[in-house]
Amino acid sequence: MSESTPLPYAGIRVVEFTHMVMGPTCGMLLADLGAEVIKVEPIEGDNTRRLLGSGAGFFPTFNRNKKSIALDLKKPEGVEAALRLIATADIVSENFKPGTMKKLGLDYDSLQKLNPRLIYVSHKGFLPGPYDHRTALDEVVQMMGGLAYMTGRAGDPLRAGTSVNDIMGGMFGAIGAMAALRQRELTGKGCEVQSALFENNIFLVAQHMMQFAATGKAADPMPSRISAWGVYDVFTVKDGEQIFLAAVSDKQWSIFCKAFGLEEMLADPRLKTNNDRVLAREWMMPILRSHLAEHSAAELSAVFEKNELPFAPITKPQDLFDDPHLNATGGLAPIRMNDGSESKVPLMPFTLGGERPGIRLQPPLLGEHTDALLREVGYTDAQIAALKSHDVTCST
Repeated sequence: MSESTPLPYAGIRVVEFTHMVMGPTCGMLLADLGAEVIKVEPIEGDNTRRLLGSGAGFFPTFNRNKKSIALDLKKPEGVEAALRLIATADIVSENFKPGTMKKLGLDYDSLQKLNPRLIYVSHKGFLPGPYDHRTALDEVVQMMGGLAYMTGRAGDPLRAGTSVNDIMGGMFGAIGAMAALRQRELTGKGCEVQSALFENNIFLVAQHMMQFAATGKAADPMPSRISAWGVYDVFTVKDGEQIFLAAVSDKQWSIFCKAFGLEEMLADPRLKTNNDRVLAREWMMPILRSHLAEHSAAELSAVFEKNELPFAPITKPQDLFDDPHLNATGGLAPIRMNDGSESKVPLMPFTLGGERPGIRLQPPLLGEHTDALLREVGYTDAQIAALKSHDVTCST
């Protein structure tokens, strides 16, 4: 954003007690939009700083534009420092197991007595109810919430290929915080916001629930579903390459047939409408697959793009770093990785005034802002040194 146009949540302070993906996503979204987000970490650091495998990129992905303070919340002095920070905050965000924050005296009921204007965002596995005692993970709720069933083949439930509920659960937490800020403008009071993995997953599969409500027929898993469109498939073409091709309207079907010399199919009365083509897929698709198999993916892409037809290469995540559209539009920004090296990371998928909210602060080093933040809430240098000597805090 330009210097003359402040980000929408500039001046809002968030203190977050979060880890992994869901809670940090909420804070990242608010931080990208201008909020000052203070990440309270244990003195050994957020565990995602050390994860391997599929979690190796979690910390730099979800913790940009934040400040870090390291506090041992198992010690009264650490809780006292946290309370002093919270006293300056508009929003507190957390995603610990139910009861954890209450044991620390940092739950909503305790804090709202100190500051009725405080907005408190809790990210949980389940909203309050019969399941709320269970330990939830993204994969757990995908399995119990119908998403894994819909993603995999029949009899082979499969989790989606990204942390959809963690990320979207954090997004809904942020949306709830934004709504609560507006409500506070109207009422002068804060409130508690709750976001949950399971309920988020149910929101995602609502379309399949409502398909059953509308038709009386259960939705088939995506690999075996009856498509709503006549041509809407992955094709294996020349040299074994794969490409997704679609023609989802009668106009697109006409353009497709003319582009590839399929005038006989265009004239076939059995294929006149999209619904006709859906019903004819069993014999129609083998003909199309055979006809297109001689072309390369690049050739097909060129024809589909020229004729404004939907298509997509089958891309691996690592290939996206070099995507020409993402790089040309500023969709990727330099980010500091856990080991100090630099990579690129996707920014938020929207613009404000034609610009993507960018990176103002790199993912913080552990305790990078500890001293400055403690001084700001009244600690002297001698008191900060004492906290460090007693392992209540640390700084880089």
